Amino acid sequence: QMELEALRSIYEGDLCFRELSPVSFQYRIGESGDPKAFLIEVSWPETYPQTAPVISMDAFFNNTISSAIKQSILDKLKVEVEANLGTAMTYTLFEYAKDNKELFMENQPVNTVTSVSNSIATGTPDVPTSKKKDKKEQLSKTQKRNLADKTDNKGELPRGWNWVDVIK
Repeated sequence: QMELEALRSIYEGDLCFRELSPVSFQYRIGESGDPKAFLIEVSWPETYPQTAPVISMDAFFNNTISSAIKQSILDKLKVEVEANLGTAMTYTLFEYAKDNKELFMENQPVNTVTSVSNSIATGTPDVPTSKKKDKKEQLSKTQKRNLADKTDNKGELPRGWNWVDVIK
């Protein structure tokens, strides 16, 4: 119960942390656009912290990571679990993974994510979106006249146009 409250207060407002249930948590290591980012899920069994928590990397977010890399990350995290057995270790595991992200993902090829996104992105061609970007905002004659009345001949607003009149 104390570790649950500590995790909630530490990761309050952190977009990488998510509490799935009072005994199951996910943490994203790395930014969401980073090809070397991964997601760790930690679940506490009934006898936690005397027994090791269940660590999983089966989330859909990790589909671009090879199974060998996932297994090596899990093996390194299990060594950390063995060292901390008997104590509250969820925060320690998340921080250990954050500190060693580059070491964990050094053999992960970067272009895997782009090939997956290219195969998924088969749909309408990009031609309609480019037409929308080219369209400029059209002003009516009245709007143009009002804009010209507010500005000088260079198109700049006069000095003090947004000042507040204290006397009124």
